[in-house]
Amino acid sequence: MGSKIIATERMILGNKLICTVCKNDKFWERETLMNTKGMTFFKLDWANKSAQNLVCDKCGFVHWFLKPKFS
Repeated sequence: MGSKIIATERMILGNKLICTVCKNDKFWERETLMNTKGMTFFKLDWANKSAQNLVCDKCGFVHWFLKPKFS
């Protein structure tokens, strides 16, 4: 059995994050690889940069951050 994902309020550069779709204020976090055609062609997907995502716990909208500055 996997661990339970806990959604919490998050701050971005000192501002409370509010979902742009449903106005919810609870998010869970994940990391996503930013795949590119070139790296995929050479089978080097693992070397792509990653982005941090905060996913709205209510509607599922994914907020992407390339340089995360959140807490």
